[in-house]
Amino acid sequence: MRILVQKFGGTSVAGEEGRQGLARKVREARARGMHPVVVISAMGRPPQPYATDTLLGLVAAWRECQEPRELDMLMACGEVLSSVVVSHFLRSLGLPARAFSGAEAGILTEGPFGEARVSCVEPGLLRAALEAGEIPVVAGFQGACSGLGVATLGRGGSDTTAVALGVGLGAEAVEIYTDVEGVMTADPRQVPEARVLPEITLLEMGEMANEGSRVLHPRAVAMAEAHRVPLVVRSTFSEAPGTRIIDRPVGGGELVTGIVTVGGLCRVCIDMGAAEDLPAERSRVFETLAGAGLSLDLINVLARRLYFLLKEEDLRSGAQELLQNLGHPGEVRRHCAKVSVVGQGMRGVPGVMFRIHRALQSGGVELIHSTDSHITISCVIPEYHLARAACALHREFGLHQAGGGAT
Repeated sequence: MRILVQKFGGTSVAGEEGRQGLARKVREARARGMHPVVVISAMGRPPQPYATDTLLGLVAAWRECQEPRELDMLMACGEVLSSVVVSHFLRSLGLPARAFSGAEAGILTEGPFGEARVSCVEPGLLRAALEAGEIPVVAGFQGACSGLGVATLGRGGSDTTAVALGVGLGAEAVEIYTDVEGVMTADPRQVPEARVLPEITLLEMGEMANEGSRVLHPRAVAMAEAHRVPLVVRSTFSEAPGTRIIDRPVGGGELVTGIVTVGGLCRVCIDMGAAEDLPAERSRVFETLAGAGLSLDLINVLARRLYFLLKEEDLRSGAQELLQNLGHPGEVRRHCAKVSVVGQGMRGVPGVMFRIHRALQSGGVELIHSTDSHITISCVIPEYHLARAACALHREFGLHQAGGGAT
């Protein structure tokens, strides 16, 4: 049996046009001899009534009373509603659809509520439905935890549901449908010349996801890479071929594949110059920050100073007071952003940082801080220069034209 997993985002199921596009993609898959398994996100985006953040708004007034297990129960409702709506819609068109919750689909989880991880997939009910000629429509973003409760997989978790089912069912591919035509070289809202990439490696897509690209959830990409599941990102609303995310050996490829931007950050510097036992004090500071649930980015330990990025929303939610109580002088620079240059071909190639610095300098963009890995260089800049920086780097590496990024 040739199985294809098709995941549809919230904009694809919120209205008539999206649902018609969804049905068209399902029919096309069946016409190719595939047996589709459909994974669904919650319908729409806030303030639409069944979007995840709208549901959370129902209990926002009692924040001090919120309980993670119950919040997962609440959030899971959005995808369950979507799966039922879509299954009914498909049946109205003569397609034999059947809705399943994440637990019924065999998604088993472990870890904390709100950020659970898929531990295994037992898709027996889905296989039976497929063998009966049915189209399973699965509520994404959720699974069963110990004690038969529901746990959610974190923001973007429906992507992870789709890849997990692709692995568990031995699917030929996983298609991710959204409201854009594929993975782009940059955010088109900031870089008008951004174009759709015909293909990108799993390694590059993983880096872009981890650096802040919202096309795919990082856990979904990591799972696809680990199990060599072919991915395709396409639009629900067009017939464009989209972007193939391929498993290619390390080495080769374009020098630069894409530019990823993230705003709403602040840069923190903690001066630990007075600490007598510096290693122990560093450990205490990191433990305190971790205990507060703060996610740090671009961490740099330099002599007696610590540098890292925090989200502005974390600062507003109490992190500012926590930093002040660490017992060390510090400095917080607000209204920062991160721009990352990603490309598998830059591994071991000299001069990439020089070109980044030259492009930013020519564009009048202040470079506050930078860090790198083998295939990514990330720069911290003032947020008001974010679009300018993205455009400058996009031009520097020729990403506006097909075949750009190669030199």
